[in-house]
Amino acid sequence: MPITVKDMMEAANAAVERIDGARAQGMVAEGALLLDVRDAPELERAGRAAGSHHIPRGMLEFRADPASQFHDPQLRFDREIVLHCASGGRAALAGKLLKDMGYQKVFNVGGLQDWQASGGAVIEPVDPGM
Repeated sequence: MPITVKDMMEAANAAVERIDGARAQGMVAEGALLLDVRDAPELERAGRAAGSHHIPRGMLEFRADPASQFHDPQLRFDREIVLHCASGGRAALAGKLLKDMGYQKVFNVGGLQDWQASGGAVIEPVDPGM
């Protein structure tokens, strides 16, 4: 039987702890990686969380695998990873993927708005007319 997006979201939400922005900020202050999995045009339009690291969801598998030529050294098995996207769905799916790949300290703060609503600093997008 085929798997549905609903099935994938239920599994991801069950596997990846959802945390609030205040907890996420504390974790990042202590060395956790704040990982933004949105696509580049979204960052250009909406800005980004200050201090966040960007890996688009579509490249995550390649960046997360230490054996890949595209591995990102910011992703380490011993480091806490706090994910966010625009609303939390892609962050949950990305978190489950990372857990499936062996990363155990993975958390979902939801969307950029969740980060910002709890006082997290955001770098505003650059005005394209400038």
